[in-house]
Amino acid sequence: MSDATGGGTLDPAAVEPLLRGSFGRPYLWRESCTSTQLLLDGSLAEGAVAAAEEQTAGRGRLGRVWEAPPGRALLCSIVLRPPAGRPAPQISIAAGVAVARALEAAAPALAPRIKWPNDVLLDGHKVCGILAEARDGVVVLGIGLNVNQEAGDFPPTPHYPPTSLRVATGREHARAPLLAELLWQLETAYDAWRAGGLAALHGELAQRDFLAGRAVLVDGVAATALGIDPSGALAVEVAGVRRLVESGEVVLPA
Repeated sequence: MSDATGGGTLDPAAVEPLLRGSFGRPYLWRESCTSTQLLLDGSLAEGAVAAAEEQTAGRGRLGRVWEAPPGRALLCSIVLRPPAGRPAPQISIAAGVAVARALEAAAPALAPRIKWPNDVLLDGHKVCGILAEARDGVVVLGIGLNVNQEAGDFPPTPHYPPTSLRVATGREHARAPLLAELLWQLETAYDAWRAGGLAALHGELAQRDFLAGRAVLVDGVAATALGIDPSGALAVEVAGVRRLVESGEVVLPA
C-alpha cells in the first residue's frame, strides 16, 4: 500500500519488528476488509491481532457505523480469553486506559479521558471507540483510533464530535509505532485486569473519568455522574439516590 495517505502502512513488515509483548502474535493484516472483528475467531491464540488500512463496514456500539478514510486510523481487533465470569464490558474500560496511555506516549501534552462505557476523548471530542464482543468462547476486542484524519474528514455528529491525534497535535503521526505501543499498553492493562479486576486500574480510571461530577442524561433521564464503579457500571445519582447504570446512552445535556 502507498504511504501517500500519511502515517505509513500497518503491514507486518512495519509493525512486527516493533512489538514488545505477546499481543500481535500472530498479526493478520488486510489492506481492506469489511471489519477486523470478522477476521478473528476462537481458533486463534490469545493476543492474535487483525489490522486493516480500511474497513468497508466498521461497527461501533449500539449498531453504529465506524467510518475512517483509508490509511489514516488504527483499525484493529484482538482475541482475548478472559477469566470465566468476568463481564466483557469491563475489558472495554481497561482498553480505554491502554488507549489513553498510548496517546500520551505519542504526545505527552495530551490529557485523554475515558468516557463510559467505551470511548476515549480529547477535549471532549471522541478520538477512539472500543467494542468488546463475546463469541466462539473468546472476546474479540475492536479498537478504532483516529490518527491522521483532518477536521474535514469527519461527518457531523450531535454528541462528542470526533477528532484525531493529528487535529489535537497539529502534526501527522506514524501509525505502526503507535499500534505497537497500543498493543503493549493493552497487554499491560489487560494483565492487571486479569489479576485484580477493574479495582487494579481504578485509581487511574478515577483520574481519567470524563463523566465524573458532570450533569448527564442517562437514556434521557437527568442525573449526576459519580464515576466508573469497580463493577464496570457507571455510578450516577438520580433525585438523590445512587444507582448503577450497566448499559444505556449517556450524554451531556444540550
